[in-house]
Amino acid sequence: MKFNFIEKKLQLDPEIRIYAEKKVGKLDKFFRSESEANVTFSIERGRCRVEVTLNNNGMFYRASELTHDMHASIDSACGAIERQIRKNKTRLEKRLREGALSDMHQEYTLSDQAEEPELDEFKIIRTKRFSLKPMTPEEAILQMNLLEHEFFAFLNQSDEDSFSVVYRRKSGGYGLISADDME
Repeated sequence: MKFNFIEKKLQLDPEIRIYAEKKVGKLDKFFRSESEANVTFSIERGRCRVEVTLNNNGMFYRASELTHDMHASIDSACGAIERQIRKNKTRLEKRLREGALSDMHQEYTLSDQAEEPELDEFKIIRTKRFSLKPMTPEEAILQMNLLEHEFFAFLNQSDEDSFSVVYRRKSGGYGLISADDME
């Protein structure tokens, strides 16, 4: 496992880095290929925050813990990631046994009553680039849930690798937006 340690506004004792490497390194047993771990340490209002992000073959697992002790934060974050990994593997095994889920494709239209926003409202604050991975909508939903995001962009294997987005609906359930072939 490859480690990246980030220290925000503090200097860590080498003992804590070794401890974090040992604890996070134990999670490597769940993966077949080489994985990468980003461990961020910070102090917030006198409490120790540890954020651990694991990347393995495009699947991300992330946990953030805030306690009064750096060692306890590391332990809690590793425990949370281990639960995520086990939950994800169980879901994948169950899905493979039961077959693919029902088709989630739905048509969405914009309301004609939408007002034209002023030009100042379109100011881009941040730009982020990432590589799109081919996967099924179900795998994209799993990835979105693991990252605790509201939406996830991917290349849809079920639809000839077209650009798609899954998102969490406010009324419950999930939505799928797919690109329409415009010729």
